[in-house]
Amino acid sequence: MIKRYIKLWWRFTLGTSQIALQSRFGASLFLLGKILRFVFFLGFLIVLVGKTKAIAGYSIWQIVFFYATFNFLDTMPQFFFRNVYRFRQQVMNGYFDNLLTKPLPALFHPLFGGSDMLDLIILVISIFFIVFSGMRIEHVTILDVFAYLLLLVNSFLIALAFHIFVLGFGILTTAVDNLIMLYRDLTQMGRLPVEIYQEPLRGLITFVVPVGIMMTFPAKALMGLVSLQGVCLALGVGIGLVLLSLKFWQYALKQYGSASS
Repeated sequence: MIKRYIKLWWRFTLGTSQIALQSRFGASLFLLGKILRFVFFLGFLIVLVGKTKAIAGYSIWQIVFFYATFNFLDTMPQFFFRNVYRFRQQVMNGYFDNLLTKPLPALFHPLFGGSDMLDLIILVISIFFIVFSGMRIEHVTILDVFAYLLLLVNSFLIALAFHIFVLGFGILTTAVDNLIMLYRDLTQMGRLPVEIYQEPLRGLITFVVPVGIMMTFPAKALMGLVSLQGVCLALGVGIGLVLLSLKFWQYALKQYGSASS
């Protein structure tokens, strides 16, 4: 069953990649823009830390690690859940009606209906800087690495939950584009440790809108700055949000009539 879903995802991805690469010049410019944005902000951080010696008490390599982890967690959902950005049009033109007649879970195609292969280069760059900067952080134990990887998976679950919520709202209101852009704007606050923000904003983006748990907890776990209780809290938030998002999706699906209604 899993192999079948992987094959379907791969076919969807090949189809969307062919469309994206119809204009190779445009795709090249888009990819170049992604790389330049990554490099320019990384250069800004290096210059900033070089002048101030530290940001919120973190060294240069720790800041680079935060930023590389953020980019990995920001790009992975975009890579896998790119079809969420197309969902509004699929509801409006009736394509979603056709999907509901297929022998597939109703949530599969809206989430995994075609990945953006252009994001792969950013994933590779992010992984390189994660490893490169992580090896320069002192006093990292095997347990810290395990906690980091575990919280990376948990962050992906939180991103999954956000995208399922967006799909549910897309059925109820067709307001997908604004919500997904709001999600993107909020996650941008996690490019740096949440300690740079003052209260109550710090608590708001950590616990109410769990950007801090999603984007900064994994990096802090590798540095040994997250307690066992903090790891359990993060896992509880991730699993809880996924369960809530699935319930919301089922509710939204029951309210759906059709494109013509």
